[in-house]
Amino acid sequence: MCVLGDDGAVLDRFDVEHRSRSLRQMCDRLHRWGVRRVAIERPDGPVVRALLEADLEVVVISPRQVRAFRLRHGTAGNKDDRFDAYVLADALRTDGHRIASLTADRDETRALRALVRARKDLIGHRIALANQLLANLQQAFPGAVGLFAQLDTQISLTFLGRFPTAEKASWLSERRLGAWLRSVGYSGRQTPAELMKHLSEAAVGLTGEAGRGCGIVTTQLVGSLREVRARIEELDRRIAEALALHPDGEIFRSLPRAGVNRAALLLAEIGDCRSRYPDESSLAAAAGVAPSMRASGKRRSVSFRRGCDKQLRAALTDFAQDSVLASPWARDIYDRARARGCRHPHAVRVLARAWVRVIWRCWTDGVPYDPALHGGLNRLAA
Repeated sequence: MCVLGDDGAVLDRFDVEHRSRSLRQMCDRLHRWGVRRVAIERPDGPVVRALLEADLEVVVISPRQVRAFRLRHGTAGNKDDRFDAYVLADALRTDGHRIASLTADRDETRALRALVRARKDLIGHRIALANQLLANLQQAFPGAVGLFAQLDTQISLTFLGRFPTAEKASWLSERRLGAWLRSVGYSGRQTPAELMKHLSEAAVGLTGEAGRGCGIVTTQLVGSLREVRARIEELDRRIAEALALHPDGEIFRSLPRAGVNRAALLLAEIGDCRSRYPDESSLAAAAGVAPSMRASGKRRSVSFRRGCDKQLRAALTDFAQDSVLASPWARDIYDRARARGCRHPHAVRVLARAWVRVIWRCWTDGVPYDPALHGGLNRLAA
């Protein structure tokens, strides 16, 4: 920590441990110096919570901004925590009027954010495990690859739990496979004859000791995938419950093809603090769906905006690219962007920028999305 006076003189410097008692002592020490605002590089964590609970205003200055402020004091590029504390305090002293204080979201919004981000991480783990299982089966049991719609579905995992190796699957016949499928309640479109044809035409898998070793790997990966799927399903239930109880839940559920999880992700990343985004342009810039403009002399350029909230950008672009399946207005904007030569990611960002205007208005007014009141959609229909 570094405390500066109005003239920029250093009044105090001290280190703080991440312990509750040390954080309370930090806040008491700041109050004794008459501090009202504190600059920090990250918007969450125990330090930020302690400062907010002590009625201190928290100003978040991103590491990218700190790097620019650091150049005020020298061009050597030296960096250490003690110096960065001074840089943050001096930036707040000189440019604090340009930077808004952090406003925390409601508890239910923070809880929803934790749920949706945990679900997103678990889906990443599920995909990684499925890729490991695929690589193992391609060597040991090629017949199981492509047997069902997806490798990590319930029926596929049940099959691999019963027949983890090519040797065990060789016991199957059309009649035996049909009986097994009925016993597990298989409701797919493939007949036992078609599944047996797939198994018999596949490359021969590993046998003997090598096959048994890979079978053990298959069994462990199948068990891990089942556990991860169960945890994702539990999070799905909790997210649906939290979204139904949230005051802003209906606003995001009303968006085309938002569903439950996508609506919850949008709400969690945008938040509930209306003052954070006073206009739709600020939301678009924070989400990285507005381009970055550069001008120097006679040179003008428009480029991809890299400095943004990556989680918010992912949520908005995920919603935008799926909305083309339900909204003719969204499809028209996407198709026109593609016709201008934009690649798919660029066209999706163009569409996300257009959706920001709609989402920001609904979110600001506190009303669900109504296609009948959507001017762009009505003009397109006319």
